[in-house]
Amino acid sequence: MKRAANHDVLNLTNIRKIFFAGTVDKVVALNGVDLSVADQEFVTVIGSNGAGKSTLLNVVAGVFPPERGGKVEIQGDEVTRLEEYKHARYVSRVWQEPEVGTSRNLSIEENLSLALLRGRPRTLKKAGNKKRRQIFREALAQIELGLEDRLTAQVGTLSGGQRQALSLVMATISKPSILLLDEHIATLDPRTAQTVMDLTEMIVERERMSTLMVTHNMEMALRYGKRLIMMHKGKIILDIGHDQKKDLKITDLIAAFERAAGEEFTDDNVLLSC
Repeated sequence: MKRAANHDVLNLTNIRKIFFAGTVDKVVALNGVDLSVADQEFVTVIGSNGAGKSTLLNVVAGVFPPERGGKVEIQGDEVTRLEEYKHARYVSRVWQEPEVGTSRNLSIEENLSLALLRGRPRTLKKAGNKKRRQIFREALAQIELGLEDRLTAQVGTLSGGQRQALSLVMATISKPSILLLDEHIATLDPRTAQTVMDLTEMIVERERMSTLMVTHNMEMALRYGKRLIMMHKGKIILDIGHDQKKDLKITDLIAAFERAAGEEFTDDNVLLSC
């Protein structure tokens, strides 16, 4: 299904998230974040550890709500206080660890059945008909890993790369309003990571998906997506559109960070590593 372009799929308004409030360990993870993501827009989100990247995804996914006064809207529906399982009607997520997004003791077909019925009443028996099996084969065939011929194989027998590729298919097969990629290649070896990233780009483009991809890698943030957001200390300090982003180098991004943050960039090992 092709979506109409030129409208916002996600709107975040005044998003704040505080952990351990009222204690000496208080952490302001998000501090007044405003963000809109347009239909079919692929946005990369970069920042060092503690910048607020994963907390941002957790708010969008409904893992926890923002502080009072914040608002989360997806496809025009306010979902700020909805339980996490209700966010599954709108949001799919691929995690850093392949084990998180898949069930190792279930077959490939059973995992895909659960994903297809995400956010709706679901049973494995209900999803096991011939029509859905053909949907699964067609979806898996496009990633060219031979998994379409292994529908009955237990997911625990797959390699890390195969499992993460399956996670991508699972996250997109139900056509969510927005796809969240949470450093989804960080634990893979470089060759496998590149394969999964190529698959990501292919699927996002083919399905015309609105996407938020968190990464700590500057090169990747510049290479992929139509827009780049940099976070620092719970705030968005840079928001760079496609026309500006395509000509940027890493040194340009570091200089832009220093101007926006008003401090020297000292996190090279984190932000430049694979």
